[in-house]
Amino acid sequence: MEQLFEGLLNDHLGFVVWAALAFIILLILLGKFAWKPIMTAIGERERSIEDALLKAEAAKEEMARLTNENEQLLKEARAERDLILREAKHLKDQIVAEAKNSANVEGAKMIEKAKLEINSLKAIAMADVKNQVATLSLEIAEKVLRKEFANQNAQDELVADLLKEVKIK
Repeated sequence: MEQLFEGLLNDHLGFVVWAALAFIILLILLGKFAWKPIMTAIGERERSIEDALLKAEAAKEEMARLTNENEQLLKEARAERDLILREAKHLKDQIVAEAKNSANVEGAKMIEKAKLEINSLKAIAMADVKNQVATLSLEIAEKVLRKEFANQNAQDELVADLLKEVKIK
């Protein structure tokens, strides 16, 4: 068996040397021309990914800050809206109360004025009735006195007839 290995190594030793030399040259060429640019590209890609991750994290933080800011603005806007609504309701209630008070005062004035006018007209009507009664009484008395007072029945009939003729004005 030794012969087999001896022949194999001797005959092909030149091939192994040349193959090893070609492999070393290939490694040197690949190291200079291929691995260096590949490693540079991988490094750049790594830096690019890191930058993208940092930018994404910064964007995430900015988004969180903006969200918090937006929520704060919404809370402030809601509080301001509630305040405006309370003020508007208070103002409405105040205006309604003032209008009711004004209407009550004006109504009381109108009622008082109407009462005064009614009392005034009533007094005028009563004075007119008194004047008419007095005038009628005087007319009846005058007519009764002109007649003879001899007969009492005739006198009573005369008063009744006169009362029928008289119309209250």
